[in-house]
Amino acid sequence: MKKLNIYLIFLFIITMVLPVFANGRKDKNTDLTQLNISYVKSPFNLQIMVMKEKQLLEQEFANDGIEIIWHEINSGAKQAEAMAAGSLDIASVMNSASVIIANSAGNELDVIDIVSRPEQTFAVMVMEDGPKTVKDLAGKIVAGPKGTVLHQMLAAIEEKEDLEGVQLVSMSLPQAQTALIAGKVDAALLAASLIIKTQAAGGRILTSSEGYVVPLLLSVSPQSFVENHSDIIDRYTAVQQKAYEYIQNNQADAIAIGAEAQGLSNIDAENLFDRSGIAREFTKEDLSGLEGDVDFLKNLDMIENAVEASCMIGKTLNVK
Repeated sequence: MKKLNIYLIFLFIITMVLPVFANGRKDKNTDLTQLNISYVKSPFNLQIMVMKEKQLLEQEFANDGIEIIWHEINSGAKQAEAMAAGSLDIASVMNSASVIIANSAGNELDVIDIVSRPEQTFAVMVMEDGPKTVKDLAGKIVAGPKGTVLHQMLAAIEEKEDLEGVQLVSMSLPQAQTALIAGKVDAALLAASLIIKTQAAGGRILTSSEGYVVPLLLSVSPQSFVENHSDIIDRYTAVQQKAYEYIQNNQADAIAIGAEAQGLSNIDAENLFDRSGIAREFTKEDLSGLEGDVDFLKNLDMIENAVEASCMIGKTLNVK
């Protein structure tokens, strides 16, 4: 009897532990009842806001009994962590740097779609009495988040303009804005609505990323999920395309949706939309850009393990 009890306890432990080691990943033979998707509004991801607010995904999967669960996670790193844990099936928007860093660390994520190329959405900002030209950034202190497209933009500016002595102090975007307005730093790397708010506080755009780097905002899913549920991925991206078409055909209404979602005026929302670089197709040029991003992160020692850009392209994605 004692041996039987020990066996039953052992069997119970194994039963409880196996799902943990499965790391939350959904097998091909598992019937999906939920689809967990991140809701990333910033900088101004209008396709995603339209999809959620008009419940396009809920309509698409209603007859399958699949519940759409949205998670507000803005950080690319946190989205990557959630996908590794199996609690997130699709990251609606991640910047290319976060995707590369995750893959280099062994968290295999696939690009399933493109959201935008927001060259005008990211900027170096200064106050009115700050540096007058990009050349004046030499020897200055700049605040902004390291390991991001904004960091990549600053590095590209330094290289192209042959600047020396630029010091990047790592801060979140709100912290960088506060430091700039308070006069604690000479410049700040900012994006989207924070650009508008900083302008209202007396700041100005020194330069955008245009001419220096082409940012890529991408939709991403764990490689295992893409392989096991390619039909779900195809349907998700089809709905994202439907949202894109809605925006093109109903621009004013779509911008109003984005304005309400982000708590902005319609004028500010239209400004952000015009800068957003909304995109429909992932191109060969985007793949080349992804390769350049890998080189950038490697040169900064931000990734240790080699990663091929082509290996991050999901099997469902058609590169134009």
